[in-house]
Amino acid sequence: EYLKILKFSAENLLVLINDILDFNKIEAGKITFEEVDFSLRDLLVNIRSALLQKASDKGILLKLMMDDDLPDAVKGDSVRIGQILTNLVSNAVKFTDYGRVTISASILKKDDETTTVTFEVKDTGIGIPQEKWDSIFESFTQASSETTRKYGGTGLGLTITKRLLELQGSKIQLESTPGEGSTFYF
Repeated sequence: EYLKILKFSAENLLVLINDILDFNKIEAGKITFEEVDFSLRDLLVNIRSALLQKASDKGILLKLMMDDDLPDAVKGDSVRIGQILTNLVSNAVKFTDYGRVTISASILKKDDETTTVTFEVKDTGIGIPQEKWDSIFESFTQASSETTRKYGGTGLGLTITKRLLELQGSKIQLESTPGEGSTFYF
């Protein structure tokens, strides 16, 4: 039991340190993005696998839906895309007490040289009041102090996610209804 508590504490501390380091890199303009070929399908499967136990422990489903015609390989920064999706899925699992979290990837448009993919993370969690939609993307901010007490976290995850997407020419969007869930997409 003590080892479980120690492991949990160490993992939380590591997340906190990494969030602060990433936040500082972004603010200092020192973040760089790779352009490498990678399997989007493998990335999504791995993200789901990494968070499946946490979802199972809470008794919620963690679904993955991908367009059949997603390309086998795409070019981009798999680490940063993985970081963005992991943050969104981890938040969705954290704030969902029953129901499901669904990760989706679908083709928005495709031509001979480029494919634009829409990613979506949808949950049946606590939801976010519309008047808080903008503020949750600010540094060290969560929807309410009650949320911080009950669920923990630094309030940096969505700030980092938003900035990483903006630096790559994308934008995070949100739809949410309190008590029904949230959908984050980009």
